[in-house]
Amino acid sequence: MQVNMIQEKTKGGVKTRRTIAYIILSLASFFCLIWFYILLINSTRSKGELTKGFTIIPSTHLFENLNNSFHSTQPILNGMVNSIIVAVCTATLSVYFSCVTAYAIHAYEFKLKKAIFTVILAIMMIPTQVTALGFLQLIDKMHLMDNFLPLILPGIAAPIVFFYMKQYMESSLPLELLEAARIDGAGEIRIFNTIVLPLMVPAMAVQAIFSFVASWNNYFTPALVLSTDTKKTLPILIAQLRGADFLKFDMGIVYATIAFSIFPVIVVYLILSKYIVGGLAAGSVKG
Repeated sequence: MQVNMIQEKTKGGVKTRRTIAYIILSLASFFCLIWFYILLINSTRSKGELTKGFTIIPSTHLFENLNNSFHSTQPILNGMVNSIIVAVCTATLSVYFSCVTAYAIHAYEFKLKKAIFTVILAIMMIPTQVTALGFLQLIDKMHLMDNFLPLILPGIAAPIVFFYMKQYMESSLPLELLEAARIDGAGEIRIFNTIVLPLMVPAMAVQAIFSFVASWNNYFTPALVLSTDTKKTLPILIAQLRGADFLKFDMGIVYATIAFSIFPVIVVYLILSKYIVGGLAAGSVKG
């Protein structure tokens, strides 16, 4: 009897905790998604309708707002293409070279290994704004102002991505596997590209999403580097839309442009989302 009572109390406690967890997750999901819903609703409304306050019912001006956005003084479509080029290249370089660096720290023993690892982590603490002036002076001397390269190439050195890759390797890449490949005569490049990279796919997918979104939303550095309207990325053009004079300002166009700008991010997330749970779980637990 006592055992049954204990089991019933345990089951009751589990159900209570599960119910509380579902309620908290539901509330968190609601507050995360409500802003996207407001954005989508407002993107379907005209300038006059937006001045009357918010409504939960969509209007009929979405395509009109998008058309006005594409034919505005800002080259929105060019900005979309520019943002895709910069974000895709940055994410690719960031993920690949961070994986290479993490592999070198994880798989080899050499002098100053711990010191190099510490320095890389210390760089994570330096804000981008602190190094902006020196960065601009450097790319100006290299004649790279108003160019995509200063936005893409720094992705090779991404301390946060490196740290995540290093943690994932410690949990999912046994050194015995590498030693077995070396005994079989495989070279280091072949080991990395044919053994390490396939094992790192979940972590690479997760960090590709994060790197893509960070680059896509980046306003600070592109605003300093790019000056030609046809080369500017989407966040800059959206900011310029919002900064238009009173007679040309239309909040419906701004909402529609922002809604249009998040579409590629959603596509990338849907493509790589199946790796997120597994990648985050394995990368956060050291085996």
